[in-house]
Amino acid sequence: MRTFLASILSLGLLASPPGPSFHTQRALPVGGPGGWDYVTLDSSTQRLYVPRSDRVQVLDLEGKPIGEIKGTDGVHGVALAPGLDRGFTSNGRSNTITIFRLSTLEVLGQVKATGEGPDAILFDPSTNRVFSLNGRGKNATVFDAATGNAVGTIPFGHKPEFAVADGQGRVFVNLEDSAEVAVIDARKLVVEQRWPLAPIQDPTGMAIDLKHHRLFIVGGNKLMAVLDAGNGRVLATPAIGASADAAAYDPGLGLAFSSNGEGTLTVIRQESPDRYSVLEQVPTKQGARTLALDEKTHRIYLPTVEFGPTPAPTAEVPKPRPIVVPNSFQILVVGR
Repeated sequence: MRTFLASILSLGLLASPPGPSFHTQRALPVGGPGGWDYVTLDSSTQRLYVPRSDRVQVLDLEGKPIGEIKGTDGVHGVALAPGLDRGFTSNGRSNTITIFRLSTLEVLGQVKATGEGPDAILFDPSTNRVFSLNGRGKNATVFDAATGNAVGTIPFGHKPEFAVADGQGRVFVNLEDSAEVAVIDARKLVVEQRWPLAPIQDPTGMAIDLKHHRLFIVGGNKLMAVLDAGNGRVLATPAIGASADAAAYDPGLGLAFSSNGEGTLTVIRQESPDRYSVLEQVPTKQGARTLALDEKTHRIYLPTVEFGPTPAPTAEVPKPRPIVVPNSFQILVVGR
């Protein structure tokens, strides 16, 4: 029996038993003005790249500042190309992409986006190309990561939200307003297929399991879609929390995560490549809607702030947002 179970585990057909519960281990105080969006973690250098409206804060994993990348007006995301010593930021208000040197954080130049509202940004190692997903422009700007030279533009006709690459020449893009995944040939720069995500609505964050070829996509209707990355078939739709904006997959633990702005982190157990179940709902904090995963330590980093009371509704603002406590920006660290 032991030999049989060991062989199943080695094939990835049975998940390892669940370990201790996840919980917030600490909060790293960062402070400073500005909103935030997708955080990016580089395990090899132990750095966090945190977009803050008009700059990117670069922190170590203790929350201590290393430096800043300035001149990134409306920055949403950061993509890394370690082999080229290059990083890239998507600047939504200036409609540009900033190129910087990873080792020194020196700004090397800017690329003009071919559509308005650069949001998520992705480096594809199989082609050495950078894909900027332009939300308002409903397209993607593609350029060579080494030279910064434009390669082309991919029209979607719908709003792109997030993307992942399979490392073999395909890029998968969430189309938020049509609830689809666009499958891009990263060399030909064409949309090969569009896969419907029903019953998922308003897809936002996405992650990928490269070994089993699975996509994890979180939606605005409190569901995660698990897709076969080969044919687009929806395999499972486990429940998640509200206001999810990012997803991650930990291949070492066989777990997928959804960061939910309501103040929870949903942990999904991969029982087999085709079977998934909710392992736990971890309390975090209101506003912790995006995340970054360190695959080495299996810790998750979630940015948020402290909120004060919500103002009373008025005719001008019928649905007011809660007040943000000044200088309260922080990074939650969740682990076992």
